[in-house]
Amino acid sequence: MTDTELIEAAKKAAKNSYSPYSGYTVGAALLSKDGKVFTGCNIENAAYSPTNCAERTAFFKAVSEGVREFVKIAVVGGFKLDFKDYFAPCGVCRQVMREFCGEEFVILLGKNGNEYRKLTLEELLPCSFSNESMV
Repeated sequence: MTDTELIEAAKKAAKNSYSPYSGYTVGAALLSKDGKVFTGCNIENAAYSPTNCAERTAFFKAVSEGVREFVKIAVVGGFKLDFKDYFAPCGVCRQVMREFCGEEFVILLGKNGNEYRKLTLEELLPCSFSNESMV
């Protein structure tokens, strides 16, 4: 799957966003090592803390189906599906990524049109804490 196709899958996933409080829609598309794509959207909650981000939704779907090896993730976010700026994952999502991925894991930040940025997890989460740190 190309980077552009993965970003388009994230945009499509964002259409399922449940964001009645912020109006901010987020979509993610996670590519596993075996070529499967797991999508996710943000799901808000009136109590706020039970809210789940699109990236974690995609990861948790994959892990719940037994998948543990990943290549890259595409993420888009914007007010009411307007992806005019790049959207970077929050710190909690970065830490979830680090639990299952190495520092070389690729994060694609998409926006309107075919523009995107390509970063590694190490660039987004330097000096990370991982399961390797637990030994």
